Amino acid sequence: MSWTDEKVAKLRELWGKGSTASQIAEIIGGISRNAVIGKAHRLNLSAKIKTRAATSNQNFENSLEEKNIKNRRGRKSKFKSLIIEKDFEPENPKQLEELDESSCKWPIGHPDEKSFYFCGRSSLKDFSYCKLHLLYAYQPKGKKEETTDKEEVPELIEKKIQTA
Repeated sequence: MSWTDEKVAKLRELWGKGSTASQIAEIIGGISRNAVIGKAHRLNLSAKIKTRAATSNQNFENSLEEKNIKNRRGRKSKFKSLIIEKDFEPENPKQLEELDESSCKWPIGHPDEKSFYFCGRSSLKDFSYCKLHLLYAYQPKGKKEETTDKEEVPELIEKKIQTA
């Protein structure tokens, strides 16, 4: 198959209108889709403006970005609601053997030390930690300063968090 001037002109015209390589091959006749792509490449015809895959990829990325923004807001507000609570139950020091499903498994100290223990407070449903240690373990993404606005956190809670 040889490319005649008429076929090249038709290729340029159809390519410019946004026809697919398969459509161009069918219209010109006697050539394959790959031959059309190869000739378009050799003629340095501009790439298609947007392919279906590129469009759907961009929509997918945009939806992911929007979802991440919503998740960040929701996650942040969940932690702020935990901080608002003023009274944390006192620690109930437990050894590894004494832990059960409802106790906080936050380690206190170093495992090699004799004074090592686990927090032992009541853990929240579906979590391994109490409310206070959840704040440490599951911090929202971003800077730590952004997780709690200083103006919104009462002084009493700040002191409890620092001493716990």
